[in-house]
Amino acid sequence: MPNSLPRIMLAFFVTLGLVLMGGSPASAVTSPGPGIDVSWPQCGKPLPKQPVFAVVGVNNGLANNTNPCVASQLAWAKTAKSPAATAQPRMALYVNTANPARQGSWWPKSNTYGGVTVTNPYGNCATGSLRACAYIYGWAKASDDAKNRGVINPQYYLWWLDVETENTWQTDKTANVAVLEGMTTYFKRIGARVGLYSTGSQWTQIAGTVKSTSPLAGLPSWLAGAGSASRAKANCSLAGLTPRSRVSMAQYISGGLDYNYSCS
Repeated sequence: MPNSLPRIMLAFFVTLGLVLMGGSPASAVTSPGPGIDVSWPQCGKPLPKQPVFAVVGVNNGLANNTNPCVASQLAWAKTAKSPAATAQPRMALYVNTANPARQGSWWPKSNTYGGVTVTNPYGNCATGSLRACAYIYGWAKASDDAKNRGVINPQYYLWWLDVETENTWQTDKTANVAVLEGMTTYFKRIGARVGLYSTGSQWTQIAGTVKSTSPLAGLPSWLAGAGSASRAKANCSLAGLTPRSRVSMAQYISGGLDYNYSCS
């Protein structure tokens, strides 16, 4: 949904006029401007009215829990304007991702989850294969996000997978990729769209080079790491995180707040 601090997504919103045209802080609360993402750090805080587009995090910082303010933040996101000038949806979602393996509070033991037997490209999780079980873990977390976080009609959303070193990952990058592939496959199975959020350096550390045949190839990229609006705009010209991926959006930090610049 998105800085060297990237995500635990900081901020709530300041207008583009404030950054680019010298507008006052008072006008920033009510004037339209760049897109903004929010999640549990903004619980109980006032949010700007009618952002151009919005992204809401459905987790509480970890892949296996729920943002306690997701209902109110989704209601807020519905006030976003339909940005005719950008290709971004009016509102989208982001989810935390991780690969805790057997150290996690839950780890799969078979290819079945929620009564569904999952077709697993990495084999049978019942054998204990890290990659096979990682794929099922990703599938399961995406299923939980779609069914258990309070999102109505999850198939209608663009779901951004938040990939950061702040969460737990394994040294086996192919197993980490398997988690993200499992999540992507689940979301696509229900008819939803999927994108990837990270910085180039974090992506390299966690996932490395992804095969062109991976379900992750060609997904839109949301790049974090910019310190200004101009740098975020420049990041739109960078390569995406996976083969055939294009940068759709770039996040930047200013004055302790984060913003989202649409690249299209």
